[in-house]
Amino acid sequence: MTRVFTVSGSIVIDVPPEAAYQAVSRPGDMGRWSPENLGTISGATGEDATPGTTFVGRNKRGRFRWVTRCTVTAADPGRRFAFRVHAIGRTRPRLRGPIATWEYRFEPTGTSTRVTESWTDDRRAWPALLAGAFDRLVTPGRTFAEFQVRNIDTTLCNLKRELERDRTA
Repeated sequence: MTRVFTVSGSIVIDVPPEAAYQAVSRPGDMGRWSPENLGTISGATGEDATPGTTFVGRNKRGRFRWVTRCTVTAADPGRRFAFRVHAIGRTRPRLRGPIATWEYRFEPTGTSTRVTESWTDDRRAWPALLAGAFDRLVTPGRTFAEFQVRNIDTTLCNLKRELERDRTA
């Protein structure tokens, strides 16, 4: 089986690109939408992040909890927000190395915005067999690419629901 390094999903949200960008560019708020991310514990906790900003994210999968150190790599308001994950650990992000990159693109569609979330596996140096075995161990029998498709869909649906609800409130 060929290893998949990037997966993405899109959704149209009835808000302007700037509103969608503003929500996603606050890493501390990501826990409101993501099924796995719980927000941040340091760094960009609620403010808009800029390139070079680092933050420590909290994550969960079932009973397993871990933290990651991330650095914002793109912050183009209303267009693109991205960060790379480059350290991981149970209580402190001690194990360093390329892990993943997350990217959000915002494309105007009339009065709405197409939000595209992408995950890229940055573990390029890992042999495919080792990556596949590790992935299946930590994601109920799936590869990270397969697992992230569900996470992306859930995150985007939750983001849409909240932003459109806030718009009408």
